[in-house]
Amino acid sequence: MTQGAGLGPETERTATLRDFRVPAYVHETGPYADVHPGDVVPAHEAEHPEGYTPTERDLPVIRRGEALQPPADPAPAAPAPQPGDGPGPLFVVGDVHGYIEELLTALRTKGLIDEAGQWCAGTARLWFLGDFTDRGPDGIGVIDLVMRLSAEAAAAGGYCKALMGNHELLLLGAKRFGDTPVNSGAGTATFQAAWLLNGGQKTDMDRLQDHHLQWMARLDAVEEVDGYLLLHSDTTAYLDYGDSIEAVNDTVREALTRNDADEVWDLFRKFTKRFSFRDEGGADAVRSLLDTYGGDRVVHGHSPIPYLLGQVGSEEGEDSGGPNVEGPHVYADGLAIAMDGGVTMAGKLLVQQLPL
Repeated sequence: MTQGAGLGPETERTATLRDFRVPAYVHETGPYADVHPGDVVPAHEAEHPEGYTPTERDLPVIRRGEALQPPADPAPAAPAPQPGDGPGPLFVVGDVHGYIEELLTALRTKGLIDEAGQWCAGTARLWFLGDFTDRGPDGIGVIDLVMRLSAEAAAAGGYCKALMGNHELLLLGAKRFGDTPVNSGAGTATFQAAWLLNGGQKTDMDRLQDHHLQWMARLDAVEEVDGYLLLHSDTTAYLDYGDSIEAVNDTVREALTRNDADEVWDLFRKFTKRFSFRDEGGADAVRSLLDTYGGDRVVHGHSPIPYLLGQVGSEEGEDSGGPNVEGPHVYADGLAIAMDGGVTMAGKLLVQQLPL
C-alpha cells in the first residue's frame, strides 16, 4: 500500500440500480431467523440452510427510479487535530463501493485531504474497512485514491491503510476464475455471475490492472488499533481462519496465493455473512472475537446501518425518502461500532474519528 497511483480517468456519473433487499440466508443467527417482508429466499436453501452462497444480490441498491443527485456542497474542511507527541488521530472509513465523489467530500470535511485531493493530515492514521468497488460508478478510482493517499500519508508521518472486504474477494475471483464453476455448498456457481449480480461494473473490470490485483490480494483481514478490533464483516467467521490476528491474515493471504477457485469462494462466502452482532447473543459473538484477537470494541463495515436499525427491510419502505444516517451505530451492549452508512442506498458515506 505504499505505491502511489493516480485517480485514474474520470468516468461519467450515471444512475445506479438500487435494490437493497437482503436474502434471508445471509443471516447467521439461524435459518431465516429475521426474514423481512420482501426478502428473497431461494428454493434450494430449504434443503441447504447452512450452505449460504451469494448467488443472489447480497446487498445494495434501492430501486428509486431517479437519477443520482450530485453531491451536496461540502462543509468547510476542518483540519485534522495533531497531537504534540505520539501517533496522530485515528479515523475509519466505511464501505465506499465506488462512490468516489462522496468519499472525497467526506475526507475533505474531516480535514484529511485538501481541495486538490492531496493528503494534508500530517501524522493522522486512516483505516478503510474494505469494499472499494462494485455498485458505484468508479471503484478503480477509489482504489487508486487509497493507494496514492497511502504513499502521501506515509511521507507525512501518518498512514492510510485498508482491510480486505468481501467485494475485494469477489472482484479478485471474477478476474482470476471468471466462469469456472465452484462448489457453492448449495449447487454450482461462478465468481463472474456472483460479481455481476452483486453490482459488478464493467468499467471497473476494464480498468483493473495487475497492480490493483496485487494490492487487493495483500490486504489484511483483521487489525487491532488503539483497542479497536477492525474488521470488514460483522461475522464470527474470522475465527475459522486462526486464533490470532497474524494467523488470520496469513491464512487469508495464503489461500489467495494458492489460487484455488473453491478455496477462494469459501473465503468469500464466509466473509459475506452478516448480522452476527445484531440480535440476541450478538454481544457474546463480539466478545468471542475480542477475547481471541484483543481489543475493547469491534469496528466493522459490511452491513449498512439502515438495515441494522430496521429503517430498510421491505419493498413497502422504499419510497420513504431514503434512510436517515447521522453517524456510526453503536450496538451489542456498546461493543460494536457499525460504519457502513449505506451510501449505495442513498444513505451516507461515513468517515469517523475514534474514539467517538
